[in-house]
Amino acid sequence: MARAAVKPKWRPALGLVVSAVLLAVLALPAAIVIWFRTLDGVTSPMHPIEIAALIVALLLTLIVAFVLTRTITGPIDALVQRTNEIGRGGASAIQPLDSYGTKEIATLSQSFLDLAAQLVERTDYIQSFAAHVSHELKSPLTSIKGAAELLRDEQPGATMTTAERHRFLDHIVADADRLTALLGRLRELAQAELPASHGKTDVATIAAELTKRFPALEIAPTGEVDRPFGLSAEAAIVIFSHLAENAQQHGARQLELRAEAAGGTFSIVVADDGAGISPGNRPLVLQPFFSTRREQGGTGMGLSIAQAMLAAHGGSIQLAHAKAGAAFKILLPAT
Repeated sequence: MARAAVKPKWRPALGLVVSAVLLAVLALPAAIVIWFRTLDGVTSPMHPIEIAALIVALLLTLIVAFVLTRTITGPIDALVQRTNEIGRGGASAIQPLDSYGTKEIATLSQSFLDLAAQLVERTDYIQSFAAHVSHELKSPLTSIKGAAELLRDEQPGATMTTAERHRFLDHIVADADRLTALLGRLRELAQAELPASHGKTDVATIAAELTKRFPALEIAPTGEVDRPFGLSAEAAIVIFSHLAENAQQHGARQLELRAEAAGGTFSIVVADDGAGISPGNRPLVLQPFFSTRREQGGTGMGLSIAQAMLAAHGGSIQLAHAKAGAAFKILLPAT
């Protein structure tokens, strides 16, 4: 995408425009006095009343200049300076202005600061994500390269048995499958971060679809299962399928979906009766690429995809307390 650029041309500065307007306002009463003195043919010095009128006009002009500087030109110049500081300093420069002047400038400044914070946060996320992806790709690629070099460099008459050769080949196939799965998850994550499609669904519909996809799990919807919430059916199936898949992989036989609306929030607690999450892993479970099933081909991206899709719909996911098994709480705006 080409970078948008302002067409270069001469444009007056805001301060110059304000100064020109104020000078015109100041010149108007002086011109009126001169005009009437000329029409009346008056050549005597100006009367005190005329001088007083000009002084009042000058004072009013200075007051207007002060007000405009405090409420318009000053805050705008400060916002431009803050923009340059953020461009050089990143998150540390995202600070409120000392004065906003008018309501419109305050609204503009807040929108700008929110956008800057989102961009800095997004940049940090991309840098962290790129480091994780590089690490996750490096491990299987290193393993594939090592096994391939051993097979390539095997000398005629070497002692490598057929079983050993098959073991190396199995490692190559397993690592290739892991890379394929990882790339598939990355595609899903990229699609999850696209603008959200509008739609509504309900827990009963989700439970019915999960029952078809995971026949080994007993899906138990409870609570306000027929109340619609602001999440498209396609996105909901992707999110809850990742949670159901995780539960099934950790030995769960039952998956409960507890739906509840409170105020402006619709919450769904997804609880299973599987092996649960150890205390040491609880702070890590929502981090990208964290997986306790790496040897079995787990990519650790299922919850990242769910997080991205929920964020696109104004929602979130968090780890919930569970007496047994694992539980996640999904929060969405109520419709």
